Amino acid sequence: MRISSLEEYGLRCLLALATQPEGIQLTIPEIAQKEGLSEPYVGKILSLLKKGNLIRSARGRKGGFTIAKPANEISLLEAVTTLGGPLIEHDHCNKYTGVLQQCVHYDCCSVRYVLGGLMAYIGEFLSKTTLADIMKDHELSNKEWLAGMSQAISAPLSTPSASVKQTGFDI
Repeated sequence: MRISSLEEYGLRCLLALATQPEGIQLTIPEIAQKEGLSEPYVGKILSLLKKGNLIRSARGRKGGFTIAKPANEISLLEAVTTLGGPLIEHDHCNKYTGVLQQCVHYDCCSVRYVLGGLMAYIGEFLSKTTLADIMKDHELSNKEWLAGMSQAISAPLSTPSASVKQTGFDI
């Protein structure tokens, strides 16, 4: 799985809004300066986040952007898929058929099983991790953060097939 710049910067913009005290809004220039991004790019990111109902905007002189719901109700899966689409697209196997109309491994594909399982684990981890969780982690040192991530990764997850549908990848 690759995290695109849009997803990385989108999470950072969302985090910038979530860390504001309740009722405090940020403008595009404020977010751009805070995150070291161009104003047009922040505008594009905020447009996607608004379409995904993760943030709200208010017009006018005292307008700006705020998160639309509490940080503990916004999963990283919701944020990442709002910014970049599903982890694996539904028609993934149809894109890699070689010169044929259908992949020669369509009926018995171990690669599809592995990718589906991987996406299920990633999807489950991201769905269990909220914006509030990474707000807490934002305060930790790198050593503490790595230790926490190691624990989270080693925690047992459900079987891949049980949560594959959640990621948008049918196996």
